[in-house]
Amino acid sequence: MRRQAERRADRTVAMIPEYGRQKLLGYAESFMDLAELFDNEEESDDVFIEDESRQEYLWKKKICESKGLMADHLKEMAFIMSDVAKETYRYRPMGERKYKKIARALKEAGITLKRVFVVENDDGHLEMGLMMKVQRMGRVIVADVADMLSVEMNIRIRPSKNEPLFMAKEWNTYHFLEEPAFYILTGIAKAVKETEKTSGDNYSFFEIERGRVAAVLSDGMGSGENACEESCKVIEMMERFMEAGFRKEMAVQIINGALSARDREQDMSTLDICELNLYTGSCDFIKVGAACTYIKRGNMVDRLSAENLPLGIFGQIEPEVVHRQLQDGDYVIMLSDGILDAVSQGAGEEFLTEIIGRISNTNPDEIANQILGYCIRQSRGHVRDDMTVLVIGIWK
Repeated sequence: MRRQAERRADRTVAMIPEYGRQKLLGYAESFMDLAELFDNEEESDDVFIEDESRQEYLWKKKICESKGLMADHLKEMAFIMSDVAKETYRYRPMGERKYKKIARALKEAGITLKRVFVVENDDGHLEMGLMMKVQRMGRVIVADVADMLSVEMNIRIRPSKNEPLFMAKEWNTYHFLEEPAFYILTGIAKAVKETEKTSGDNYSFFEIERGRVAAVLSDGMGSGENACEESCKVIEMMERFMEAGFRKEMAVQIINGALSARDREQDMSTLDICELNLYTGSCDFIKVGAACTYIKRGNMVDRLSAENLPLGIFGQIEPEVVHRQLQDGDYVIMLSDGILDAVSQGAGEEFLTEIIGRISNTNPDEIANQILGYCIRQSRGHVRDDMTVLVIGIWK
């Protein structure tokens, strides 16, 4: 009977109850139906009538592009709802002996344990939830609890990204995740155009969800405060969309549509995305008008490039995703256009690959500074455009 109970407890279950799941799927279907209506109107509206003026045609075309952007939004919302509704977890029963062992270890640290649940998500990685409180006066760091759990569970565990730093004196449920197989360190080096005070380049490193991180770099059109403002908007929108669950390809299309609908030349910006799965080491890259990215593995260097224009020029784009499998000790090096402009005035862009391959330093900050220093020397000490180097090192 005990074995049958464990088998029942180990079955796969939906994260959301059936009633809520059906409601989400119903909402998703409604959003998709609305998107199809906008798509049909887009096809019928984008027709040139011989007697109409060019201004009228351009205005109709702009309305058509706005409808297409709305359709993309609705489709992506439908996708996210469907994805959440179908998400499942596999409950992992915890034996009485293991539970008592964890409770005893926490009690020695001044923590009272009330309940534990362990689940296995779709990726096959463990997540834990512990309802507990601090017994006595003093502070207990949640990360220290994760260390104790790592010892008792015999796997490396860390707190979820939204957990508080310290435990509370009241009952609360704290969430912990299986620690990924890889970790990263990042380095940044920047130089501002010599006639400006503000760089038009902006970047961000952020965690999307469990075990997935992203680096995003954008170079605004021109330089100075206006370029900085536009590239900052692109970074903020990309970060919000990806954290909300939007697929990166659709997020890029929506941002591009929003910029092109404004029809302002200064709205054009490049976009360079690197998304890394820390559990598997797999990496995805998307480039929209961005400079080359380099993957350094020892003395070998892989150069990634894309022949496309910046955001905001065309209403519709098809971003291409490039996949790479990273290994222990690899480095991802992302650059803004100013770097390539600088080396083109010296030995040339082709020689930059050889320089990156020769770098023996293992600190990402030092690697970024070495590359930036080399490029400034190539342009004879002049900084004619904003220059940014991002370096991501990955280790097991």
